[in-house]
Amino acid sequence: MISESAEETRKLGERLAEGVRPGDVILLEGPLGAGKSELARGIARGLGVEETVTSPSFTILNVYTSGRIPLYHFDWYRLESEEELYELGMEEYLGGDGVALVEWPGRCPDALPEKFMMIEILPEGENRRAFRVQRHGEFRRIPPFDGGTEKPEEEAHG
Repeated sequence: MISESAEETRKLGERLAEGVRPGDVILLEGPLGAGKSELARGIARGLGVEETVTSPSFTILNVYTSGRIPLYHFDWYRLESEEELYELGMEEYLGGDGVALVEWPGRCPDALPEKFMMIEILPEGENRRAFRVQRHGEFRRIPPFDGGTEKPEEEAHG
């Protein structure tokens, strides 16, 4: 899966949002500036979230409840330990009544649930991004991240 711009990345997120269910956990991996927050904004838009979606870099968790299901957007980059997650009541959010997005999941690998989808965002230039998807614990396939290589605007018109 390839994106040529931030807007295309958001469109991929919107399409992904169509298939998410309460309890889903989606991990977003990639270097700084890869587009994790852009994908999260697209997922939020696809869920109908009305609030402005910002990266939870300093708050660790942003909660959005205005969409069709709650969105729990985590950023684990600044975490010092998994205990910080448990102090936030993380178990209430991962696998709970909404969809959980986790940026920088490698910071606390022992806190990950058994079942999740990992989306790795790979920069291939200033705007181009490739997406690599892995499913763990029998996580189901969700379009558009089910092996397709089409660009989002081509799918919308085709």
